[in-house]
Amino acid sequence: QIRAEINAACERVLTCDPDYLVMGMSAETFWGGVEGNRQFTEQLESFSGLKLATGADAVRRGLDLFGAKRLGVVTPYQPIADENVRLFLSEAGYDVVNLKGLRCPSAVDIARVSEDELRKAILEVDGPDVDAIVQVGTNLSMVGLADEAERWLGKPVIAINAATWWHALRSNGVTDQIHGFGTLLREH
Repeated sequence: QIRAEINAACERVLTCDPDYLVMGMSAETFWGGVEGNRQFTEQLESFSGLKLATGADAVRRGLDLFGAKRLGVVTPYQPIADENVRLFLSEAGYDVVNLKGLRCPSAVDIARVSEDELRKAILEVDGPDVDAIVQVGTNLSMVGLADEAERWLGKPVIAINAATWWHALRSNGVTDQIHGFGTLLREH
């Protein structure tokens, strides 16, 4: 349904005359693995005539910056979407050591996941064999907690919303450093 409607949504956004597009939904950008993300990006860039930042590309760029290969992943998704996240990350050269799918029944329920539940999920996917934690699902608000978790875990914790924003800013030459949203925005 998303792919069938994405051009119409993009057409409405283009009435604002933007210079760049940022995909504010991450599940679709992982679907079909690396090739699925490439096709999705190509479709929107071709339709809009603009460059596009996706969550999948942002996570990959952040992980490469940190040199992280072994991951703990937190998702709000059902198993089919978890498998597409795992597929993308595996095809991109990462090892998903642990994945915690919260199996939220709806997008609204994703937004209702508490910080305490997220903290528990982070700890569940972490371990000595994990280089970085990745959180996907743009409706799962974890930006502030990820910034905090980096300090108590001593490793990168990449929240998809912060990573996507960082990726879009850096792709457009904006190098402002922003505090409170994780290492990517603060230091890179």
